[in-house]
Amino acid sequence: MKKAIVLLSGGLDSATTLYVALDRGYKCYCLIFDYGQRHKKEVLKAEEIARLADCDYETIKLSLPWRGSSLLDENMEIPSERDASEMAKGIPSTYVPARNTIFISLAAGWSEAIGADSIFIGANAVDYSGYPDCRGEYFEEFNRLLKTGTRSGSQGKAIKIEAPLIDKEKSEIIRMGNKLAVPYELTWSCYEGGEKPCARCDSCVLRKKGFDEAGLEDPLTGKSHEPEFEGANK
Repeated sequence: MKKAIVLLSGGLDSATTLYVALDRGYKCYCLIFDYGQRHKKEVLKAEEIARLADCDYETIKLSLPWRGSSLLDENMEIPSERDASEMAKGIPSTYVPARNTIFISLAAGWSEAIGADSIFIGANAVDYSGYPDCRGEYFEEFNRLLKTGTRSGSQGKAIKIEAPLIDKEKSEIIRMGNKLAVPYELTWSCYEGGEKPCARCDSCVLRKKGFDEAGLEDPLTGKSHEPEFEGANK
């Protein structure tokens, strides 16, 4: 059976990506990172999703002491109450410096160790166009690196990064996941770690917009997931 490493954050996109990989016939190994983010809820959710999918998983604890992101530094403000057009302007403070490069590098190491064919990542360039490491050309460059800089690549069996959601709208991702029975009630998208999603951060706004446009109810929040600002409905 084909093997794949799946970068699983506990969010909607990565959970959908896991189920896409399973649907394509891969035996999946989930790689989860506890990298000092503001809350551990997404890590716990990722582990729960991996167990439900009956996948082996590893949770790697990292320290990024230089911070450089509002997801790592509580003294920085997380963007909130922004509409989609505002989110498309520039790189947000939630960008974690070189995060995907770090994560994919570790995934490549695990891939070589177990003979995996692919690394799946839930990057989505449409919703996160401000993140330079969530774009198609970034993954194309990384695939070239894996071909030239790994043992498997030198033997003509290069590991390939798969980003099946890269060009999809959030609503398309949700419809796809709904067909695959992704447990969206277990996912956590909010940048805050409260009992309920904040409904104000960029990730919450995009999630709500996606479910609304897909014509589906978010099983995590139901109809109560209503933002308290006008911009979310734009």
